[in-house]
Amino acid sequence: MTIDLPTISQEWKTGLSFAWSGYIAILAVWIVMQKRAPLSTMSWILSLALLPFAGFVVYYFFGPQRLKKQRLKRVRSRAIARASAGVAMLRQAAERAPPALKELAQLGTATCGLPVSSATEARLLSGGASTFDAIFEAIRNAAHHVHLEYYIFEPDKIGTALRDLLIERAQQGITVRLLLDALGSKRIGRRFMAPMRDAGIEVALFHDTKIGRRLRPVTNYRTHRKIVVCDGRVGFTGGVNITDEEDARTRPDAYHDVHLRIEGSAVRWLQTTFLEDWAYATGDDPREMDVDMDQLLPRLPAREEAGDIAVQIVTSGPDSTMEGIHRMHVAAIHSAVHRAWLTTPYFVPGEPAMMALTSAALRGVDVRLLVPRRSDSLVVSAAARSYYDELLAAGVKVWEYKARMLHSKTLVVDDHCAMVGTANFDIRSFRLNFEVMAVVYGPTLAKPLAAQFETDLHSSASIRAHRPQPFLRRLGEALARLFSPVL
Repeated sequence: MTIDLPTISQEWKTGLSFAWSGYIAILAVWIVMQKRAPLSTMSWILSLALLPFAGFVVYYFFGPQRLKKQRLKRVRSRAIARASAGVAMLRQAAERAPPALKELAQLGTATCGLPVSSATEARLLSGGASTFDAIFEAIRNAAHHVHLEYYIFEPDKIGTALRDLLIERAQQGITVRLLLDALGSKRIGRRFMAPMRDAGIEVALFHDTKIGRRLRPVTNYRTHRKIVVCDGRVGFTGGVNITDEEDARTRPDAYHDVHLRIEGSAVRWLQTTFLEDWAYATGDDPREMDVDMDQLLPRLPAREEAGDIAVQIVTSGPDSTMEGIHRMHVAAIHSAVHRAWLTTPYFVPGEPAMMALTSAALRGVDVRLLVPRRSDSLVVSAAARSYYDELLAAGVKVWEYKARMLHSKTLVVDDHCAMVGTANFDIRSFRLNFEVMAVVYGPTLAKPLAAQFETDLHSSASIRAHRPQPFLRRLGEALARLFSPVL
């Protein structure tokens, strides 16, 4: 009996061809049904076509997903009812506001469900040292509860000092809840957390990375939010994480960053955001949390409700396709008449954001972009530089901050709109991370934020058009740009 080896080889080829074709068809249908951006969809299909069968595993673990995170609707409705005095004040102010400002506020409400509120104070904090001092002071003065949510919480000098203060307050009867991103705060171990748990502090991890916690991992979807709320009256958000890398008192090369302290009715929306994240991460029954709202969101005096500063908390994340923070940035830049000054550590914009920046510059707006000369990601820095020529050609002025790693995430538009938050000006922040941002309407924050921007320019270098660049560097930047959708 003889075996026809060429025949067997041809049969194998035919079988593999049919199997590969079927694999591509099924994979393409799966990805197309996600209804993502066409470029992203095609990129995934073409990339995984080169990984026969293993592509299923890659896409399952690292591909885009739809997340559902329950909003505490009863919590929101009750908080809205309590803000009646502030809302009435803001309606009167809105009658005198420019139409573009009214539309921007309406956009924020429509995309994330949080209304414009009021604050009695909105104070810009420059640097980690001043930020930590203000947060520690607020925690020491808390009378009922302290809520904290962080992407990075390191067990270093400042992290240990904050932990010990939280333990001290918990032992004095203050309710303390701490929500940490499991990936960003991966260095926090059981030994570090044990004293907190022993003191009665509730600690939870957002999207635990341990195998078996979920049927499908969510490695890409992190809470990048930085939130501190004390008694529902004082709140903080911005770019500063809990790490010595943000504290110049400990490290001379500490990141340059800014944060925001707000006081008054608007804090309730930072509180609501925290509570929704807490319920999502822990699985706590929202109805039980609703029972506690009388304590978690205490009624504020009328004089505090009707603060004279209009503030809107805007959130976004992969649980919504609205991309609220992305839309607010783009709309604010489009509304600019005189200036739009943007500071971001990671600049990897999508087409709408690039169009907004270049269009504003082309119609005569003073558009400025400040980014770090060296970030903590070489690929992201290279990708950012690949956009310079297009920006400069349109009239956008670009600076690179030289002194240290720039970590601020801000935008100031004219004299009536200032944004401070956790979101970078990149696709990952706009679509994949859970982010939060405070929009302050009016000159209260716009003036100091513009002054901070001009101060930072003294430590920056202006990027000129037609600058000489070696071929290999230009090639590297162009290649890095190809990965923009996943950076």
